[in-house]
Amino acid sequence: MVDVPAFIWVLTLAGITGLTGMTSFVLYRGAKLAGATRRSAVGLGAATAAVLGAWFTATGVIAAHDGYLSGHGHISFLPFAFAGSLIAFLAATRIPLVSRALHAPGMLHRLEWPHAFRVVGIVFLIMMALGRLPALFALPAGLGDIATGLAAPFVARRLARGTGHRLAVRFNLFGMLDLVTALTLALLMGAHVIDVTPSARAITEAPLALIPTAAVPLLLTLHITSLRRLKALERGRKGTAGSTTPNTEAALVHSAASAAHNDSRSAS
Repeated sequence: MVDVPAFIWVLTLAGITGLTGMTSFVLYRGAKLAGATRRSAVGLGAATAAVLGAWFTATGVIAAHDGYLSGHGHISFLPFAFAGSLIAFLAATRIPLVSRALHAPGMLHRLEWPHAFRVVGIVFLIMMALGRLPALFALPAGLGDIATGLAAPFVARRLARGTGHRLAVRFNLFGMLDLVTALTLALLMGAHVIDVTPSARAITEAPLALIPTAAVPLLLTLHITSLRRLKALERGRKGTAGSTTPNTEAALVHSAASAAHNDSRSAS
């Protein structure tokens, strides 16, 4: 295993814990805003925290036992862990109560808050400075995450005021591009398609392996959900004659949420 300083563990686990906690709280608030009972809302938040916590723990154990490496140091199960997590998280958004929570009025800006914890991407830059990660990976991954994390509260506040929808679209597209770029570089380096010194082996081992196998799929799911909401809102705005005042936009969000609620009930 690559020797990782204790403070890298602390920073990484703090970011993971914050991301898990904020996502769970966002779904709890969404369930409340959607009209669910307090018991159901608390249950959704607790279940989200439990499931995410369990997967983060499991993937950490796998990484600690070199489960994401082949005998020659090539990445083996990491792409499958990423793909499986992403599919599972996206599928979970179709669960009726989760869908209601995600499409509740007032949820659009809340979906951006979990991205604030991406400032923990500074660990990539620190590992680069320590000679444990190549600059080719660490610079785009670290700087992209930090930029997204710093921008998230600003974008969320603009959306909360009923403005900044185009900014939010650009923010989510940039955030997705950053994640996909970092993941692609990690896979290419791990498979030795791109040979660099030092190697990117650290990204396949604990604690950094928790990021591509669990955090990235969750963040991508949040980006995709936000873009779907923004697209639905834009369709509603184009189909509504008149002003684009905050009250009108709030009504359009409510309309889009009602349609999504009906769709989820039909699907169930």
